[in-house]
Amino acid sequence: MTATAPKASSSMPLLRIVGIVGMAVVGFFLPRLFGGGSVAYSTLTTIAIFAVMCYGVDIVLSYLGEVSLGHTLFWAIGGYSAANLSTQFGLNGWMTALAAVAFCFAAAIFLGAVTLRTREFVFSLVTYAAAVVAYEVAFNWDAIGGSDGIVGIPPLDLPLLFTTFSASAEQDLWPVAFVLLLLTLAFIARFRRSRLGTTALMVQMNPALAASLGVNPRRIRLAVFVLSAPITGLAGWLYAYQRAYVGPDMFESYFLVMMLTAVVLAGRRVLLGPLLGTALLIAQQNLLSLGGDWNKIILGTVLAVVLIVWPGGLVGLFRRLRPRSD
Repeated sequence: MTATAPKASSSMPLLRIVGIVGMAVVGFFLPRLFGGGSVAYSTLTTIAIFAVMCYGVDIVLSYLGEVSLGHTLFWAIGGYSAANLSTQFGLNGWMTALAAVAFCFAAAIFLGAVTLRTREFVFSLVTYAAAVVAYEVAFNWDAIGGSDGIVGIPPLDLPLLFTTFSASAEQDLWPVAFVLLLLTLAFIARFRRSRLGTTALMVQMNPALAASLGVNPRRIRLAVFVLSAPITGLAGWLYAYQRAYVGPDMFESYFLVMMLTAVVLAGRRVLLGPLLGTALLIAQQNLLSLGGDWNKIILGTVLAVVLIVWPGGLVGLFRRLRPRSD
């Protein structure tokens, strides 16, 4: 009995790793399982990009309890970085990605420092105001495209050791989007177990306990907010290459509502929650679309219904409906 227990416990990490690798392999070949056409690649690539976009908001909402209405700013910074640096300076994808991360960090540090003393709805309003100001700048500044935006973004080029990976079609972008999604999931999983993640959750759940342990809530909030920015920014970076165009429409409320709805739909602090929520929303828009305006109405309605009726999301609803065993 005692001799076999260590073997069982030691086999669990191995089984978990095998399961994760198996799920990743199946996920990578999903476009082929759905027919391998351009529609399958385009839909799944969009789901991966939008899911990464939503994970940036998920960190702030789930671990700080704050609603950031300004993450479209980081989404647009990533897109504009890719568009401007690739078209005007001919930089490759690695360089534009690094620039997107750097610009997002800088913007988040500034915005986070400004909003450091604010909480709840004030924080939300200030972040939203920052996105509105950025939209006006992008719309009126011809140097970064102005109201017409930037067209003709070249295909994504990623120089490797002895070759260059070029993504000129949806099936070429899929591996990049899939790897970006996997890296994001790994980062979020690590963040959940990190000292910063547990401390941020403690600050949200029990501020008095956090203060008694010498935790500085302002520093924690700033650190989490800054970490969330490049996640959403990298999604915007890849989105620019996907549609070969960037414009002020990246600041549209559609993307903001998409982020918030995808996060709360499955339930907060669920690792695969934003991915599941994004997949459901994109599937509705692509397979059961009622038109652009109607899709936005459906998106807003879903967000309202979840917040009012199922605040715990689909996971919370499942737990409530699941029969309890005595």
